[in-house]
Amino acid sequence: MTVGDMAIPFAKRHTWPLVVELENLLSCEECDQLIQLSGDRMKRSKISSDRVVNQMRTSSGMFFEESENDLIHTIEKRLAKMMNVPIEHAEGLQVLKYTPGQEYKAHHDYFLPTSKAASNNRISTMVVYLNEVEEGGETYFPELNISITPQKGSAVYFEYFYSDEELNKQTLHGGAPVFKGEKWVATQWMRRKSVR
Repeated sequence: MTVGDMAIPFAKRHTWPLVVELENLLSCEECDQLIQLSGDRMKRSKISSDRVVNQMRTSSGMFFEESENDLIHTIEKRLAKMMNVPIEHAEGLQVLKYTPGQEYKAHHDYFLPTSKAASNNRISTMVVYLNEVEEGGETYFPELNISITPQKGSAVYFEYFYSDEELNKQTLHGGAPVFKGEKWVATQWMRRKSVR
């Protein structure tokens, strides 16, 4: 797959629902810069559209403003191109940090019909790994029997906009506990309609 002058190797892990693993989506320098820019802005992660603290997700995180600087704008454009969705549908890029013992238990990224955010629901996710994890921290899909080990600059993409709700439910996924070292990821979510 080619984006601009970048050739990005990929491997399809599952077809319906689509789960794709991508290599070298971000350069080592871009990964390091994202960590550096976000480090002082991290706060305890929250879940759901109501933004509440929950033991289901024990990481810390932060959101960049849309096109906050040249680096963020460049990365957002690249991710939008890879995800084949206009950048106007992109939420702000989020960076997450997991330390030993921290995890995100299995969950869906789309909002339930009872959520106020469901009127413009998420349709796809890109999780980019910003560092190598010494031990643990895999992204796992229990319904699909897929587990992906973080590799710096690589990513996993998956989508859940199918009319068949059973396919969407199969995108249940989680971030396994980190056992040693740290795990840093950048996450891009796309919405059905424009949010910018």
